[in-house]
Amino acid sequence: MKFAEDHNEARYKITGYEPRGIKVNGSLMTQSMILTPMDLVTDWEPTRFTELHESHLDAIYALQPDVVILGTGEQQVFPPPAILRRLAAEKIGFEIMSTAAACRTFNIIMSEGRNIVAALFVD
Repeated sequence: MKFAEDHNEARYKITGYEPRGIKVNGSLMTQSMILTPMDLVTDWEPTRFTELHESHLDAIYALQPDVVILGTGEQQVFPPPAILRRLAAEKIGFEIMSTAAACRTFNIIMSEGRNIVAALFVD
């Protein structure tokens, strides 16, 4: 699926999504990542959603987000209770959704000028 062009000042934008990867600024990324309008972290561990541990959230919260979106892959899958507790404890808004939905939501929230962090997994 392609996304419409937007004229936001962000350095990084999601320009497309397909099951094998996410297009960021037109380049296909096939690994898990953390994405903000100004940062792209492609060496983030874990590489798969099933490997996600609450300690992996440190890299997300270091970016001081207003809202966190967790894209869990092709399907929406809720993480273990320890991760949900950590997300809730930070008192920052968060959403858990499929990666395709997370990509669309990222662009919408980014266009509002909010400090969003997306943690995205590719199946």
